[in-house]
Amino acid sequence: MMIKTIFKHTFSALAIMGAAAFVPAMAQSGIKYITLETAQPSDTPDKTEVLEFFSYSCSHCAEMEPMFQDWKEKLPDNVAFIPVPVAFNASMQPMQHLYYSLVALDKTDLHPKVFNAIHKEGKKLFNRDAIISWAVEQGIDKDEFIAAYDSFGVGAKAKRATELSDLYQVQATPSIAVSGKYLTSPGMTGTYASSLLEAQALLDQVLAGNQ
Repeated sequence: MMIKTIFKHTFSALAIMGAAAFVPAMAQSGIKYITLETAQPSDTPDKTEVLEFFSYSCSHCAEMEPMFQDWKEKLPDNVAFIPVPVAFNASMQPMQHLYYSLVALDKTDLHPKVFNAIHKEGKKLFNRDAIISWAVEQGIDKDEFIAAYDSFGVGAKAKRATELSDLYQVQATPSIAVSGKYLTSPGMTGTYASSLLEAQALLDQVLAGNQ
């Protein structure tokens, strides 16, 4: 799509500015979600997946992070909520590795702090060296973090995250995918809260069997 092509070329600059691109015209047209032509299988056995496509550099993602955390806590046990870091270009890949390094080291409690570091403290955590320095400041052993960051497992998860963003036709962050079939976002619904309400409605529909 043309929008995605343009977006990929311009996002590098937007990321450094802490901005994200939405498509307000979609909200104005009344399109609240899209249905994928080919449903994607769940990577989580016996659970319905909700994927949160995000980027640490996205100011909108930072604003929504507390809302996602609150929503996640209210989801039933048969629903898997999975954050997926997006990299629209190579300059965003270090942030993917940052997230999956935190997962590998069981340090996801630092996930919200990454947003704060970038958007409130002005730290530029956009490359490997800056990320490693920040991780050490958080009390993580430097060698352990580097081992995780450079590991095959983290690299594979980052690659899978990019595959997922392509499969789900993600054009902007944050976006929410439900049950491998539906994708919604604040850019489609118009507000942060309405995007979560739309995602919940789609999830309710799936769980009720009215797919």
